[in-house]
Amino acid sequence: MKTFSSLLQLAALGALSSAACVALAAPDTSQWKCETCPFEKEGRSGSVDAGVIGVSDDSQKFGDYTGLDRKGAYLGLGGRVRYRGGNGVYGTLEASDLGLGTRSVEFDGGREGLYTLRLGYAEIPRRQADGAMTPYLGVGGARLTLPGGFPAVDTASMPLASTLQSVDVSSKRSRFDAGFAWTAGEEWSTQLSYRRDLRDGLQRIGGSFFIANASQWVAPLDHTTDQLEVSATYGSQRLQATLAYQVSLFRNGEASLTWSNPFNPINGAAAGQLALAPDNQFHQILATAGYQVTPTLRASGNIAFGRMTQNESYLPITVNGSLAPSVPPLPVSSLDGEAYTFNAGARVTATPMDGLNLHASYDRNTRDNRTDSLGYPSVSTDMFLNANPRTNQPFSFFQDRFRLGGDYRFRASSLKTSVGLDQDYRERSLQEVVTTRETTLWGRVEGRPVDAVLLQLKLGYGQRDGDTYGTATWIDPPQNPLMRKFNLADRKRESAGGRADFAPAENVTLGLNADYAKDRYDRSTLGLTDARTVSVGGDLSAAFSDATQVYAFAQIERIRSDQAGSQAFGVPDWTGRNEDRTHSLGAGVKHLAMGGKLELGADAVLTRMRYDVTVDAGVAAPPFPSATASIDRLRLRAVYQLQKSLSLVGSWWYERHVSTDWHLDGVLPGTVSNLLALGVQPPRYTVHAVQFGLRYRF
Repeated sequence: MKTFSSLLQLAALGALSSAACVALAAPDTSQWKCETCPFEKEGRSGSVDAGVIGVSDDSQKFGDYTGLDRKGAYLGLGGRVRYRGGNGVYGTLEASDLGLGTRSVEFDGGREGLYTLRLGYAEIPRRQADGAMTPYLGVGGARLTLPGGFPAVDTASMPLASTLQSVDVSSKRSRFDAGFAWTAGEEWSTQLSYRRDLRDGLQRIGGSFFIANASQWVAPLDHTTDQLEVSATYGSQRLQATLAYQVSLFRNGEASLTWSNPFNPINGAAAGQLALAPDNQFHQILATAGYQVTPTLRASGNIAFGRMTQNESYLPITVNGSLAPSVPPLPVSSLDGEAYTFNAGARVTATPMDGLNLHASYDRNTRDNRTDSLGYPSVSTDMFLNANPRTNQPFSFFQDRFRLGGDYRFRASSLKTSVGLDQDYRERSLQEVVTTRETTLWGRVEGRPVDAVLLQLKLGYGQRDGDTYGTATWIDPPQNPLMRKFNLADRKRESAGGRADFAPAENVTLGLNADYAKDRYDRSTLGLTDARTVSVGGDLSAAFSDATQVYAFAQIERIRSDQAGSQAFGVPDWTGRNEDRTHSLGAGVKHLAMGGKLELGADAVLTRMRYDVTVDAGVAAPPFPSATASIDRLRLRAVYQLQKSLSLVGSWWYERHVSTDWHLDGVLPGTVSNLLALGVQPPRYTVHAVQFGLRYRF
């Protein structure tokens, strides 16, 4: 008691002394500002941006995801408003690109510790083809017809010069989000979230009449996806748990597409019909839990039950009126598809001693497809009835995955080592291989040999082995028994990677990275036999001063694969090699000038890509032409503060894209005699986009 009283007296005397000093010389705090305060001030604040964007040229590819696909002027409008009240009420409203096809609006608000509300809307434009042309009428609908002069024996005989019309192959995804969360006491909370995705526009598609003639056209997009999740969460110091219900509903406003045959019909096939994506549903109940057993031991788990259904009515088996009388009726009017999913997992982490962490996990994923397997009459492209009916094959599988691992950090140094073992077991139905087992051993080392250098190294080896590779008897015509599918075949995988980070000076960092992966299919006679990926790169960042920062990076990636095939349905008689190479180089700078009133920035990225296909069939043959792409991007931006609350904003965006693709180069609608093509060409454009505007802060 005496000791406590003495300490209390000393503290009181110190407080009185401090108070006396403050009274003698109190500083003026009226001009003090908190630059790093974590709490927002009460009231309203925000900014508004308004301006104009000018685009120099038309380009579908440049407008992909940007909405800037047409030459001309666009409105640049956006802003952000924040509000915080004294009773814990807060709200943030943010809008961007309101004058573009990438517009978005988001609201996030509520009352701290009680409830939150989230609302959002966004659009994503897709521009998918440059130079598309078609003679078809009714584009955007479910029925494509042809003008006079069709059908014809070949494209040279078609009246394309007078019937071709440009078609804008584009679409838009509109997304609406809403969410509400309510906190009931200190341990319970509930959440409700809803999302609707709408896709409308056009997409490229094609069809053929057996192997004789083919045509390309566009199909309508009218997709609606609704997703809803309701959940309840409990959280205490040792136990955390969540129970949720999820549902996803997909609807397609266009069930099918019918198109007229532009070529002279064979066996009366004057038109064809394709089914588009069918309506479907997915429902799932899931639960997760985590429990802190002891301060050094934690266990967690999850379990989910799901059900997928699809019961869209079948289309007529043929639209060929002369063939229909000879075709047997369908066994049912719809698929009545039904599949059940089950996902469960358990994980344990432990820290038995200082510096040592251990973890183990087990996961099971299953899909039980209970759709009836029935025999259906088989019609080839509305031309003739096949002798043998086809049977749908409901595919099911289950997967067990085990993981063991741990890491240890040495006390005497900064070195940290990690090792692990993964085991993946899969069993499938209606596949050439019923079961596969894949074991992967990996390790990672990380540490600092000196304070200015951080090194990381990772190694991995995996081997997948399966049961005897069988022959799919349910496929007609049968496959070559020597063929091995790469996702089922025995495989050995080796991987290695590393990174080194250097800090030669306090304001400079340099990083180097390299990754290598190789897959070997030693037991595959036909199919993929070898694949490898090599990637090397570096990055640099430096801050010359508080006003100037720069960065730069370079990356090279090469992907190569080899395969073997057979033209004679026997042993290999040709080999092929695919090779992708990508080189990227970029740099940027940010600088504050005029005492911080002018902010300047620049970013440049150069990308070069090349794709080569080489085939060796034992006889001299010219190689396939290379497919290439060259993309240069440069962006300059500036913000000048005119007044305390008003700034002038400007930017310049330059992009040049030049590509070659022998699949598309020079292939116009009438280039190939038995292919009525859309005439889409590889992207080739040079576009400048300039933006000027004002930013007002309040």
